[in-house]
Amino acid sequence: MLRALYDRTIALAGTRHALWALAGVAFVESSVFPIPPDALLIPMILARPDLAFRIAAVATLASVAGGLAGYGIGWGLFESAGRPVLEFYGKADAAEAFNARFNEWGAWAVLVAGVTPFPYKVITIMSGWTGLDLATFTIASLIARGLRFYLVAVLLWRYGASMRAFIERRLGLMFTAFVVLLIGGFAVLGAL
Repeated sequence: MLRALYDRTIALAGTRHALWALAGVAFVESSVFPIPPDALLIPMILARPDLAFRIAAVATLASVAGGLAGYGIGWGLFESAGRPVLEFYGKADAAEAFNARFNEWGAWAVLVAGVTPFPYKVITIMSGWTGLDLATFTIASLIARGLRFYLVAVLLWRYGASMRAFIERRLGLMFTAFVVLLIGGFAVLGAL
């Protein structure tokens, strides 16, 4: 079933509705959908490198909008369903402690999840659940998702089809290394 969904998503890249399809996939992937927008983004940019940056902008903005929907899911469903269950089991205090820890590092969690293979939808929902500051969440999401999609766009625009195989095989590793270097750099600066 997942393979059929993936194949249908790839087929959308060749249609005249591809930008709308990309926006839809990027939106729902940020809160519930299992197929990443890269499945459309990559073939669309390869087909129209002159539109690479417009395609990346659509993916970024739709993904952040979908992240806000995920935030709303975490915020709304936790209060109506999650909290009563935690209270029944006497774990509401543990949830509050987790919320405080998550919110202390929440912007970093959003940044890391936004650029690495870690499911961004998990962090969007958790951000709403813990009540992470909405402005912090939105700014971190714009930076992270923009970094992810614009990096792919720049690489494909510059290097074309030869970059496709490399990106598809090593995208997660590239972003993970970038995040490790970024966090390591801030740690070094903080130690100085």
